[in-house]
Amino acid sequence: MKKVRFVLWAGVAITLAVYLALSFGHRTDRDGSGEISGNVAPSFQPAFALTNHRGRTVTERTYRGKWLLVFFGFTNCPDICPTTLAELASVMDGLEDKADSVTPMFISIDPARDRVEGLSEYVSAFHPAIVGLTGGDAQIADAARAFMAYYEKQPQESAPDGYTMGHTSAVYLISPQGAFIRTYSFDTPPVEIVKDLRERM
Repeated sequence: MKKVRFVLWAGVAITLAVYLALSFGHRTDRDGSGEISGNVAPSFQPAFALTNHRGRTVTERTYRGKWLLVFFGFTNCPDICPTTLAELASVMDGLEDKADSVTPMFISIDPARDRVEGLSEYVSAFHPAIVGLTGGDAQIADAARAFMAYYEKQPQESAPDGYTMGHTSAVYLISPQGAFIRTYSFDTPPVEIVKDLRERM
């Protein structure tokens, strides 16, 4: 009987491990810890057609020739988003003479609240090089799908308008040719990102 019980529990453990691996490979949990693994490149083609924080329509092709650091978030985010944008600002400062080769991007997954004017004020508060992008619901959904990024609206009474957004917290690195290279997980030290970028340039 004990042997049967052991086999059953072993099967449950294996099934759970597989489930968690598949789930966290495509979405983040509520505190932002689940990511696409840093150097494991899933098969996808980064693409978007959105409006930047200056009101201009842009696509991924607009930025050909630049390394892109792409982050999905929202301006009412209380912790992960401002922390990540502050770190991206540090990356840009740390790149010094190489900074012109890199464009950090903040793609809003909350278009109902993140309009062009407010987005412009938000990203500019962190670093002048950061590009804010927004659009309609369908445009945002298409961009997130292209990057295999997760986001969802979550009710929260204490949040502005009664909701918050769960979302992938990784930063995506895209090559000057428009290819996905890797992700940097949340809270990766800026110095590590700078080192990695300099080695690739």
